[in-house]
Amino acid sequence: MSVSWSCLKGAKILDLSQLLPGPHATSMLRDMGADIVKVEPPDGGDSLRTFAPALFETLNRGKRIVTLDLKTSAGRAELLSLVETADALVEGFRPGVMSRFGLDHAELARFNPAIVTCSISGFGQWGPYAARPGHDLNFLALGGYWAIPSAMDEDVSRPRLRVADFAASSYAAFSLAVAIMSARESGMGQHLDVSIHECLTAWTAPFASMMIDRQGAPAAPPAVRAENGLYRTADGRHIALGILENKFWCHFVGAVKAHAPLLADARYATVDGRQRHRTALHELLTRTFAAAPLARWIELLSGADVPLTPVLDASELFADAHLNARRMFTDADDGADIRFPVLFSLSNTSL
Repeated sequence: MSVSWSCLKGAKILDLSQLLPGPHATSMLRDMGADIVKVEPPDGGDSLRTFAPALFETLNRGKRIVTLDLKTSAGRAELLSLVETADALVEGFRPGVMSRFGLDHAELARFNPAIVTCSISGFGQWGPYAARPGHDLNFLALGGYWAIPSAMDEDVSRPRLRVADFAASSYAAFSLAVAIMSARESGMGQHLDVSIHECLTAWTAPFASMMIDRQGAPAAPPAVRAENGLYRTADGRHIALGILENKFWCHFVGAVKAHAPLLADARYATVDGRQRHRTALHELLTRTFAAAPLARWIELLSGADVPLTPVLDASELFADAHLNARRMFTDADDGADIRFPVLFSLSNTSL
């Protein structure tokens, strides 16, 4: 994507971070036109190079990479020379590390008063948890992620994505863009304290607050509905049934009642009825979908105007007709190049 029109075009951001949150945040700003200089240590660089090389390439494609040893005076001096012409610096060390390097925000601002420093850490720069170690699962656990029920057969299980990390990277990128634009107008930079734990909590708290009065209740909360869930098909695949509105239930029953007549039972005709009898409905839907393979259900319901979709595997995702029609993926020498997911009408790239 070419973004010559972007207000971030030419913004220079120094990225000292590793793994996912910081690099993902700066990759989004790169897509918006910023010039990202990734600063890596000499002893192997970003740890993601070892853990997940393909992901490293995705998150750091298009960044200029320099190697600096910030434990040495020469390395720190070279970083400060880069700071003089930078708009922002992103770091993901534990709280206090930048100060021990002599590179905290106050010191950076001596060399560039307009510099924006973004510190991404697990629990923020201060507070009772600040010194604790943590990774995505820990932030999800403490951020109330599993306080929000989501299924009839609820269980605490590991998410498939680094949800907390992506929450933090999104807030960091948005805040960096605002702070850089503000600094350009005022000439005054600032320090951004991004807590991964708090970014995730900002997502979960509005939903978790609704559960406070239901703690210990034996039944699933009203938000959990049998007709809005994942079901296993006869061939071991899964299907996502996303019905909320009653019209979609009517469409669904109309398409499948010849194969599953019990779904047309009057008990399930309304939202209230389906909620009152959701345990029985969940068992019925489980048996129904288990009776035929995924392809048969897709064929049967493809024209029925029902929010029902297959659960795709990795190869199916990259072969998806809709995503490819919108050119979400392009081939690259080291794997799929994934475009920024928002299309700007002023972009120089057309579909």
